[in-house]
Amino acid sequence: MKNKKYFSVILRTIAQDRERTNILRDSEQKSIAYLVQRVPKWLTSDGLTAIGFFGNLFVAISLVLAAYVSDIFLLLSLIGFVVNWYGDSLDGRLAYYRNIPRKWYGFSLDVTVDWIGLSLIGLGFFIYAIPQWKWLGLIFIVLYGWEMITAQLRYKVTGKYSIDSGIFGPTELRIVLMIIILLEYFFRGSVYYAVSLACLILVVTNIIDMIKLLKDADSRDIIEKKEKAEKKSLENKLRGNA
Repeated sequence: MKNKKYFSVILRTIAQDRERTNILRDSEQKSIAYLVQRVPKWLTSDGLTAIGFFGNLFVAISLVLAAYVSDIFLLLSLIGFVVNWYGDSLDGRLAYYRNIPRKWYGFSLDVTVDWIGLSLIGLGFFIYAIPQWKWLGLIFIVLYGWEMITAQLRYKVTGKYSIDSGIFGPTELRIVLMIIILLEYFFRGSVYYAVSLACLILVVTNIIDMIKLLKDADSRDIIEKKEKAEKKSLENKLRGNA
């Protein structure tokens, strides 16, 4: 009972400063709560960020090697996604678990490294793809970049930070990409149609998120305008009484 209560405290601790809506959030948070307790003391949050980046780099290199050496590197690239999940999911949560969070530093570093890592995977796909499909990697990067920008704007407008788009988050994206690559290993050429479908889904979710963001932004404008008018009215009233 005591261990269960302690685990609940850890879950609340690592959930700080972030709202999760993804479909795997419960099992993922429990996994993170379990793992942060077992991270070696010498390994820092920055070290975990580096591990996450290495995971993305590993995926990119594997795609290049799959194009020039052997298809077996498609299977090996799956390891990179797991490594990336470990580093990227635990870096900020470890800081909260150890009670040494650096909110804005961690936020800035995480977004930057994620973008660079995603770009490297896109570059790996560009090298792997046959000429008539190379543009697909660029489109995917642009669309996912759009989603990242929306998340940052939502944070600015609402003050609430979420890395998820509805029930779909980075972990679900990794799983989808792993399935796509696995299918490519068994059915050569299927990756182009699968990524095309993923891009179509991203277009739809990005548009939905953009509409929600604009509604939130409009609501904030109305509230701030009302507050400004009330403040001005009060100042005029006080000036008149004086």
